Amino acid sequence: MLGVYILVLVVVHMLYSPINPADINTIQGVYAVKPQIPFVCGNEGIGRVVESCKSDSKLKKGDLVVPRKNALGTWRDYVVASEDDWLKVPSDLSPVTLATLMVNPGTAYRMLTDFVDLKPGSVVIQNGGNSAVGQSVIQLCKHWGVKTVSIVRNREGIKELKKILQEMGADHVLTDEELKSTEVFKSKEIPAPSLALNCVGGRNALELIKTMGENSTMVTYGGMSKQPLTVPTAALIFKDITLKGFWMTRWNWLHDKDGQREHLVNELCSLAKQGVLQSPPHTLVHIDSWITAIEGATDSRGLVGTKYILSFEA
Repeated sequence: MLGVYILVLVVVHMLYSPINPADINTIQGVYAVKPQIPFVCGNEGIGRVVESCKSDSKLKKGDLVVPRKNALGTWRDYVVASEDDWLKVPSDLSPVTLATLMVNPGTAYRMLTDFVDLKPGSVVIQNGGNSAVGQSVIQLCKHWGVKTVSIVRNREGIKELKKILQEMGADHVLTDEELKSTEVFKSKEIPAPSLALNCVGGRNALELIKTMGENSTMVTYGGMSKQPLTVPTAALIFKDITLKGFWMTRWNWLHDKDGQREHLVNELCSLAKQGVLQSPPHTLVHIDSWITAIEGATDSRGLVGTKYILSFEA
């Protein structure tokens, strides 16, 4: 006998939704997920349930929820979707924190726990150290006693940027140029990294590979330089390094029904409550001024950058 699936719709009023690089790439048509046009952009955010079509729905009026479904379209005031497209989150956390908790901190958490068995004293090296993911990596590693070496682009105000990341918990912050000449590994001040996190690619990733220890792993989750990943043959043969890729969306698809999605959400919320994970520097922009937000989100200038977050509050 065939089972019967009852679709329970809920109306969710969006409160805040960040503009992430994946959203911009989707608009540009260069992202792996290509929704049918026309579509509403927005992959992340926090909303409040305002109505359900069923009185015994598992989501109640007033519940705070985050998208469970990829490309749900969170850049709008209201979303009408199945209750199964949402995950309930605690109401005792800042809505702005919840709006930015699932994509970037989630990516950092998974990369730090899924590929290498990191111990207190282990070393993680990453490029894009001041990105939203990079900041989450720093915060999580500090909490777990893992050392971090974060690589950033040289820029005006680099000393202030380094100070900000170090106050966040970064052990070493180096520019691209400083990485090429640093003695921090040769002097044995810290061990060679067992995990490298790459969101840039090209020459920058090659410099990370040069620092990696034997049997270490590089995880690539972005390609901001738009240059291919070049790996020295010697690193593969004599160091036996492993190259892996990570995409948060794929992880969500693979673990949609096994309870790991809910476990991750609960873990991230717990870490946020403890103060381990903190919201990135951000700018709230009302949806009526969305052009200003898009322009700001695609501007590469600035010290540490700011996460532009669309607001739907009256």
